[in-house]
Amino acid sequence: MASGNDGNKKLQLYSYFRSSCSCRVRIGLNLKGLEYEYKAVNLVKGEQHSPEFKKLNPIGYVPVLVDGDVVLSDSFAILMYLEEKYPQHPLLPSDLHKKAINYQAANIVSSSIQPLQNLAKYIEEKLNSDEKLSWVENHIGNGFTALEKLLKDYAGKFATGDEVYLADLFLAPQIHAAIKRFNLDMTKYPLLLRLHEAYSELPAFKNAMPEKQPDAPSS
Repeated sequence: MASGNDGNKKLQLYSYFRSSCSCRVRIGLNLKGLEYEYKAVNLVKGEQHSPEFKKLNPIGYVPVLVDGDVVLSDSFAILMYLEEKYPQHPLLPSDLHKKAINYQAANIVSSSIQPLQNLAKYIEEKLNSDEKLSWVENHIGNGFTALEKLLKDYAGKFATGDEVYLADLFLAPQIHAAIKRFNLDMTKYPLLLRLHEAYSELPAFKNAMPEKQPDAPSS
């Protein structure tokens, strides 16, 4: 992978293999051809709550990007930083309307689907696995239905045309999780299923997926 980093110091990404927030950033780094050191944070073991990690991100979430003296958390903030500092392969279109659609689609995933999806384990512990499945199907389904309607007039090969942009970075991990983790019936969402198939052909996306990460289980 070609490096576009300033100087010789490699970027560091604190990540967890199954974190969709981390996956968004991994895709962005791959698209921009930026080499980085993968720093695994095991969320199951609670490593995100360690004093060392809390110095990087006081709220204790992944991802965290370290670029020299710059330390950033939150996938949206990290991607906007990368977009400003490393302009190769723009993540946003120049068209103002299409740019806004990218923001809107990204926020549906990051605000209206993913945080609610992450409550599934809590629901299962407090209630049962059937309630967990209903919870996931409801909240992912609501978001996917909204995305189908939002993108129908903009999608080309990818979410907002024939180039990969910010919306795709948020959609790809979310769709992957819906299929691989939650076995969601995607036939209800033909546009998103088509996008999933398009993403699976791109090395920048394939290499960012959970199963390709160094901290992913071997089996």
